[in-house]
Amino acid sequence: MYMVYWTLIEDEASRPEAQAFDTTEMVEAMKFMEGLRKRQREGEGVRFITMCSEHPDVVGHPGVDVTGPDYNWKKRRR
Repeated sequence: MYMVYWTLIEDEASRPEAQAFDTTEMVEAMKFMEGLRKRQREGEGVRFITMCSEHPDVVGHPGVDVTGPDYNWKKRRR
C-alpha cells in the first residue's frame, strides 16, 4: 500500500491531507504527487508532499526486533 501525504495551507491555517493507493498503483501515486507539485509551482498552498509505503504481507514489525546479548552497535566501526 502507498500513502501520499501533503499539507494545504489556506488563510494562514494548515490542514494535513492523505490519499491511499493500492500496492499495484505506484505509477498512479507518483502521478498524483506530480499533480500536487504542479499545484505548488502554480502558487497554491500545497506543501510537505511525501509518499511512504507499507507492504501488506510483511512478516513482523519494521526495524530490528531481536539483537541478542552480544550486539554492540557503534556509529563508527574501527
